[in-house]
Parts: sequence; C-alpha cells; structure tokens
Amino acid sequence: MKKRLVAIAVAGCLAAPLVHAQTANVAIYGRMNVGVDFITAPDSSKFGKVQRVSSNASRIGFRGTESLGNGLNAIFQVESLISADTGGSTLASRDTWLGLQGNWGAVKLGYMMTPYDALQPIFANPLTGGSVTILATGALWGQWNMTRANGGFGVRTPNSVRYDSPKISGFQGLVQYSTDEAPGDNGWTGTAGLFYDNAGLQAGFGYEGNHKMRAGGGNDQAVTLTGAYKFGAFRPALVYEYLEYENGAGWQGKLKRHLYGASLTADVGPGKLYGAFLFADKGKGASGAVAGNIHQGDDTGAMLYEIAYSYDLSKRTSVYAGYVYIDNKARATYTFGQNGHGTNVTPGKDQQGLIIGAIHNF
Repeated sequence: MKKRLVAIAVAGCLAAPLVHAQTANVAIYGRMNVGVDFITAPDSSKFGKVQRVSSNASRIGFRGTESLGNGLNAIFQVESLISADTGGSTLASRDTWLGLQGNWGAVKLGYMMTPYDALQPIFANPLTGGSVTILATGALWGQWNMTRANGGFGVRTPNSVRYDSPKISGFQGLVQYSTDEAPGDNGWTGTAGLFYDNAGLQAGFGYEGNHKMRAGGGNDQAVTLTGAYKFGAFRPALVYEYLEYENGAGWQGKLKRHLYGASLTADVGPGKLYGAFLFADKGKGASGAVAGNIHQGDDTGAMLYEIAYSYDLSKRTSVYAGYVYIDNKARATYTFGQNGHGTNVTPGKDQQGLIIGAIHNF
C-alpha cells in the first residue's frame, strides 16, 4: 500500500510540470542552415580563393502563449544563435522579447529586428533562408551587414518597444522605438512599416531613423518601397531605397545614396529558381563622406548579380546552390550581405562567391 502511495505521489510530481507547460503552450523550434562557401579574399577578385563551411543564422528558439482571458494573451520568445560550423551557441542572441497580444494587435518589449527588416522577405532570396547567406541582397540594400554605428539599417536592436497592428483587409502596420540607454542626449532608433499581403500581391513601405547612433553622426534615415506579385509559376519583385547620413567624423553635411533592384522567383523543374539584380548608385553630398560601404564621389557605386536554385527534399528539408557577384566600382568596398569581409575589402575589388547548402526546419 505504501509503495502504491509513493508511486502515485511521484507520478503527480512529474505530471505537474507537464500540465503547466501544456497550459502555457510552449513550442521549441529552430533552423539549421549550413553551407560550403567558395569566395574571394578581401584583397583579391580571384574566385574560390577562400573555402569555408558557414552556419547561416542557424538558430533554436522557444516561444509560447498563455491565455489571460477576455481575448488577451501573454506571449514570449527566446531565440539563440547556433554556430553549426564551429560549435557552440549564444543564449538569447536573436529576437528575444515578452509581450501582450489581443484583437487590437501585439506589444513587445525586448531585443528584436525592426520593421525595416520585415521588408526583406518581399524581395530577398526566399530559397536559402532569406537574407542569411552570402547571397543576401543586404550586401547593398540597407547595409544589413553593418552595425548602426557604421551606417547599417534594419539590424537587431536592444531596448526596444514594438507594436504590431492586426491584419485588416491585407494591411498591417508595425512601429518600433529603441534607445541606447546612454546618459545625456542619448541615441535612439525609430522605425515604421506598412505592409500589404493579399491575392498574390505583397508590398511594403518602411522608414527608419537613427539619431546619434553612428560615430560623429546626426540623424541618419532610410526609406524603402518594395513589392512583388505571384502569378502562375512566376513571382517578380522590385525594390527602391534612399539612404541619408548626416554629419560624420571629419565631414559636415549629408551623404545620400539611391538603390534600385529587381528579382524573379520561378518554378523550374522540380525546384525553384531565383535571380536578382541590384544597383547601388554613387554616394552624393558632403565631400569625403563615408558611412559603412557608402562613399561620396564618382566610382563609389556597385552592382550585384545573383542566381540560386532550391529543391525541397521534404516539407522541412531542402538543398540549394547559388552564385553571387558584386561588381565594385574603383572606390567601392561592398562585400557579401552575410559572412562577408567586414570593412576590409580593398577598394575596387569585385566580390564573388558560390554556396552549396542545406536547410532543415524543426
């Protein structure tokens, strides 16, 4: 009899956490995206001079929802980067937040990408996990491979407050404010986006303003308009971006740059083909101005050409291959959107790379 009572008590203790977890509706999710890169070196245009295995934003995360009654939910997410190429993980290094959700939308507090980043899925390569490999269109668009201190936009931001509206007739609005918490006249970032997704048409307009986030800088601004339309086996997309930087170290005034791009996703054979072209115009404005990869003056623009093919092995696993070529003008220093050479590219050296990889979602 005593043994039966002990067994019942132990079973009750073990079941209690399980019941609590089910009530909280916690899910474990993740993605492994690993590839082999054959790329150029920072000071050379020789293709395949560098070979490496890359972990392309592989991650594991926990997200959950708890009903608070009257249509109100508590929501959370903790997402961590996984270094599948070298081993290891950094806890909560990706979007991590706590919030409330209702029929009025959702409010989140924490560390997360901005609404400006949410524009990328409309235009960027959907076959290789979006914008997380050397094929990332963020090589030119938005300088996503740069921190805000170096002139990047749309990057993950700490100390953020975000509101996501509900979707109404295909429309949704996103607004986010972030502060660097520095004393005195501290820096901050404000971002807003308006999106439409209905009947095969996707479109987005985004604005991001960075106040004193760049060394020696004033107010930096970015505006993007992008859209795509799916009909039959084809999905063409267009993007336009305007960047403006104010007062950098050693220069006064504004540095401005325009970007234009087109892409096409198509069903070809058993898989999908993606091709893209982007043109980053030369930097204009304050003499000698530099912000990340953007320089003032002639021969500072670049063009990006990309092609990729993906094949689904299952609903969760796919393989892909892709090639990207960045044609840097004589004074330009653009590199890959992800896993690039940082700011170490020799001016005028073209960048090119081939990646063969696989993705598994869980």
